[in-house]
Amino acid sequence: MFACPATEDFFRARLDQMIDLRHPLAVLASRMPWQELEARLAHLFMRKARAGVAMPDLDLFGEAPVRAARVSNVGRPRVPLRVMIALLYLKHAFNESDEGVVERWGETPTWQFFSGRAYFEHRRPCDATTLVKFRRLLGEEGVEELLAQTINVAVEAGLIKPQDLKRVVVDTTVQPKAIAHPTDSRLLETARTKLVQAAKAAGIALKQTFAKEGKDLSRKAGRYAHARQFARMRRAIKRQRTIVARLQREIERKAARLGQAIQSALCDTLNKAARLVAQTANRKTTEQERKLYAWHAPEVECIHKGKARQPYEFGVKVGIASTLKHSLIVGARAFHGNPYDGHTLPAQLQQATILMQDTGVKPSAAYADLGYRGVQADIPGVRLVHRGKIKRLTQQERKLLKRRQAIEPIIGHLKADHRMDRCHLKGEQGDRLHAVLCAAGYNIRWLLRMIAKKGVPFLTEASLRLITAVQLLGRWLAQPRTNETGGANPASLRPQVA
Repeated sequence: MFACPATEDFFRARLDQMIDLRHPLAVLASRMPWQELEARLAHLFMRKARAGVAMPDLDLFGEAPVRAARVSNVGRPRVPLRVMIALLYLKHAFNESDEGVVERWGETPTWQFFSGRAYFEHRRPCDATTLVKFRRLLGEEGVEELLAQTINVAVEAGLIKPQDLKRVVVDTTVQPKAIAHPTDSRLLETARTKLVQAAKAAGIALKQTFAKEGKDLSRKAGRYAHARQFARMRRAIKRQRTIVARLQREIERKAARLGQAIQSALCDTLNKAARLVAQTANRKTTEQERKLYAWHAPEVECIHKGKARQPYEFGVKVGIASTLKHSLIVGARAFHGNPYDGHTLPAQLQQATILMQDTGVKPSAAYADLGYRGVQADIPGVRLVHRGKIKRLTQQERKLLKRRQAIEPIIGHLKADHRMDRCHLKGEQGDRLHAVLCAAGYNIRWLLRMIAKKGVPFLTEASLRLITAVQLLGRWLAQPRTNETGGANPASLRPQVA
């Protein structure tokens, strides 16, 4: 954390001399187990052998393989792992985008100290796209490790007792996806545009692209819907559906004469167009025929949560587990397919148990709402408490059940302050990563509040004594050596050449 005094740079400003070490973020930087976290994530970033390149076998004496002369394409050096981990924490803790967090990092000394830098650097730590690749390499296992370490820090710093982790509150919410509102007119116009682009990329000449008519029909459908002239709106949408179906049949007919590679490339586009034509013609669909609500995000579900202000939300269902007493998040998981709330409880408790395994504690009681009724048999060893069995609860459980609704403001903070209100990451994996990272960002802000409230010191007494001893040793080694008579030590002088 601290640079050696013998190697201090006179022309650069040290961060520990620029900031207040009592700042909660500086205190948290001294409490985080950075080395353990890097060791647990290091295997995810190991360089792998390239496919298609023969690896020579080594004999008993370790014969070195013969390397062919070629240009190295390793690329620029990697950004330190601690800096990348700190950027993800700071991004979701302070509600910043990928571009915003790297820009603000270069202007905030406290953030750089939290990232393990010794000197202030007025520059961006990396490009914003590096965070995208870093998240992809981390995967669900890596981001869950980031969340687990926030729980471990809370326990080791004495901010929460281990026995408080046994009682958890479980609830679900919707993590909306970054898509436009899925109207039939907009989806059909998108399908027409994508079909024309796919045909052009495959070298298929279309008789007509309906570019001008498609834009006019989309504009008319929106105006008719606003004026509540629904008969005219349906006629415009029917014409759009006819255009999309005609383009689809023409591309299929002409692609049949081409090679198998081109047909495979067009398969996904044609299937999506067929789904949109079918779902706009028939509003009722079966469970096997899921509706398509966004061309670029086919995993999006339409979820009805019973809210008067927003009856339907388009995204993925996310389960949240927090402690009953101190509102620390101990689990966050995305569930695709819009399952029933009670069916998500076993997987949610399993994730919370895995994340808390370093503390030696696992959930023993789960407090939930009435959406989790009837699943007690699926969670052996964990007592399910909800309002539906109020007569069978003890007096203490009835009292603790009043804190079940404390998870509602937690969900509100996740959406308003930690970026869960709109997920911009791609695919189902992006939904899962984003849910866990939002929970990790919430826990970071929770730790900062508790550090400021309880006055946690920068370091423990043993760590301070060790750092002081290292600094004194460095100053002593940097001093010039003298002999007993007060002169310079002859061994330190430059030897004379005869």
